[in-house]
Amino acid sequence: MTSHISAGIRRQPSLVWLVPVLWTLALGLWGLSRQNSVWRDEAATWQVAERTPGEIWHLLGNVDAVHGLYYLLMHALFEVFGAGTTTLRLPSVLAVAVAAGCVALIGSRLAGPWAGLGGGLALGLLPAVQFQLQEGRSYALIAGGAGLSTLLLVSLIAGTGAGPARRTWPRWTAYGALVLVCALLNWFSLLILPAHAVTLWWARARRGVVTPWLLASAAALAGALPLILFSRTQSGQVSWIPALTWHMMIGPGVLLAVGALGAWADRVGRPRTGVPTRLTAASVGLPLLSVPLLGLAAASLIQPLFLDRYVLFSMLGLALLIGAALGAAVRALAPRYPKASGALVPVVVAVSGVALLPVALADRSPASRVDDVLAVAGEVSLLKRDGDAVLFVPAARRDTALVSPGAFAGLKDIALSRGPAESGTLKGEEADPARISAALREQRRVLLVTDSRKAAKPSGSAADRAKAAVLRAEFTVVEDREVRGRRVTVYERRG
Repeated sequence: MTSHISAGIRRQPSLVWLVPVLWTLALGLWGLSRQNSVWRDEAATWQVAERTPGEIWHLLGNVDAVHGLYYLLMHALFEVFGAGTTTLRLPSVLAVAVAAGCVALIGSRLAGPWAGLGGGLALGLLPAVQFQLQEGRSYALIAGGAGLSTLLLVSLIAGTGAGPARRTWPRWTAYGALVLVCALLNWFSLLILPAHAVTLWWARARRGVVTPWLLASAAALAGALPLILFSRTQSGQVSWIPALTWHMMIGPGVLLAVGALGAWADRVGRPRTGVPTRLTAASVGLPLLSVPLLGLAAASLIQPLFLDRYVLFSMLGLALLIGAALGAAVRALAPRYPKASGALVPVVVAVSGVALLPVALADRSPASRVDDVLAVAGEVSLLKRDGDAVLFVPAARRDTALVSPGAFAGLKDIALSRGPAESGTLKGEEADPARISAALREQRRVLLVTDSRKAAKPSGSAADRAKAAVLRAEFTVVEDREVRGRRVTVYERRG
């Protein structure tokens, strides 16, 4: 079987990127709905995507400007294909598949076909990638754009950029446009530019490459600068991120160590490909892995920002280095064990897939996320009676009603003074505590939607404290259910 794979790669070089693309698509489509669950981050995407472009623009002036382009893209997709978990997550699946194809092409060019095939197949198995592969957020799309921009850069450094400027400017324009689009999806993606700068230095790129790279990078940075400056006025949105600690760097440290081993293997087992020897899988993959991670960690010393999903695209560097190590192992085995060398990559991928199966199954279950807004909406639909009141503690838990309005039909949101779309917010604006208390005292039956006991935190909101005080003093619990990280409690007035 493995000899057929080797022969197939020689006859059809396109298999080097096509197989990883199809493999990643299969991983992404497997369990895509996560048992019809949607968690709070995806609920933000869902509820904003269902607003009009004018309402989205109003929202961005107050909150989530950093996600503006992504919300507009998802709005267009929801308009064409309808709201649902498939529309929500399929763009991420397609983007990671593109990234896998790019890793395969880069690896094949710099370290041989087995390195390309191994790296492309490895990307979809990486735990961080598996989590974001089926996530209705922008990080996988950025990874796809990072793969394309890195592939363009490699092609331009490797010699195809040595021709006249009129032949290369379309690719440099495409490079700058890709970097800009990724920055507009989330400007932390600009950390790819210092990673690419290290690659240019390592490869000793010619001035004819460095100069247009500087121009394209400057244009992308200038295009993203207004968003960067404006989004900084909304920095309170990330105030919940904890300060960077040493134990938070253990995982990235392990990844960097694995990447360094891959770079060493690429160096000692480097094939002769005709590509300038300083442009290698290590010179592309190691900066792409390390610079964004270390750059985000350095920024987090000033303001806590360290979330690995912000630099998900760095996993492309890790996959490329893993592929380079596999390619070097194949070349080392080939002279004495040709059959075994042809089996190495398929066997390693298969064994890794089996070893990571618990991770894959966990990521495709509702329990992999902190909550499920659809599950609690189903409980509300079963428990409600027409004319009941509904409260949300904290107010952000109103997202379940925004994603599943049908489940809340007939209920009175007595705390809400201005809706989310009208107020340009994610959760709406609630009335003052006195008004909420007065409205609550007029109700006979109330449904409270909140976090599960395990996840609940003491609320600092005066409105939430007022809700709790009246419910505790004047109502009795008649039903209490927890489901997937959220809780719905039914209260009835005493007597």
